[in-house]
Amino acid sequence: MKNNYINDLVSIVIPVYNSEKFILKAIDSALEQTYKQIEIIVVDDCSNDSSEQLLRNYAEIHKIVFYYRLQKNSGAAVARNKAIELAKGRYIAFLDSDDLWYPEKIDKQLKLMKQKKSAISYTAIEMIDENENLLKSQRKVLEKINYKFLLKNTMIATSTVVIDRTITGDFKMPLIRSGQDYATWLLLMRDGLIAHGLNEVFVKYRKVSNSLSSNKIKNIKKVWKIQTEFEGINSVKASYYSVCYALNAFKKHYL
Repeated sequence: MKNNYINDLVSIVIPVYNSEKFILKAIDSALEQTYKQIEIIVVDDCSNDSSEQLLRNYAEIHKIVFYYRLQKNSGAAVARNKAIELAKGRYIAFLDSDDLWYPEKIDKQLKLMKQKKSAISYTAIEMIDENENLLKSQRKVLEKINYKFLLKNTMIATSTVVIDRTITGDFKMPLIRSGQDYATWLLLMRDGLIAHGLNEVFVKYRKVSNSLSSNKIKNIKKVWKIQTEFEGINSVKASYYSVCYALNAFKKHYL
């Protein structure tokens, strides 16, 4: 485990691939945080749009924005892992390139984590479309969840998460193209860590039509694969958990 984290620094991890339409708004929402001890690490997964030039320009203007470009397209897990490797902060916060934060997000989460001595925190979200029109208001979350709950439920949206590495230790996301975030939460929580939630909206989750998470059948297969291959759960139990997960995801998104 590293012992040289900067204690109060939050390292914001943003993977990017062809995100020219949204990325600067995402970074702006990080720059506008009321909590100012932050660094923003943007790792570009070989974008072929104008993302690279936009980000290089932003990194010159904003000294707390660090830009790194991968040598080959490798997927979001590799991009996030590189950002985590480069991160200097005790805390890792995830922000996807098409999502947005409200200004008090980090401030409120750190206060919660210090109060609860929590390793992982998350918040409620609201859903917006590609033009930032509201699709669904607050998607409620529980005050705390454990590993067993997570096997059957989708509760933790990636762009809401903050992790305290002095509790979890160094970690990497599993190298899979889709679902690496869910696999990471299970990995971190399997030995008994509790994740604490703020039932307030601090993230605008953008629903993009061609996202990797948009296919519901693939999502069930993804959850099943993660539980059997990474968590060692037998196929029958994993099938039950995956169906529960899918039903709960449907309720949260559409009901």
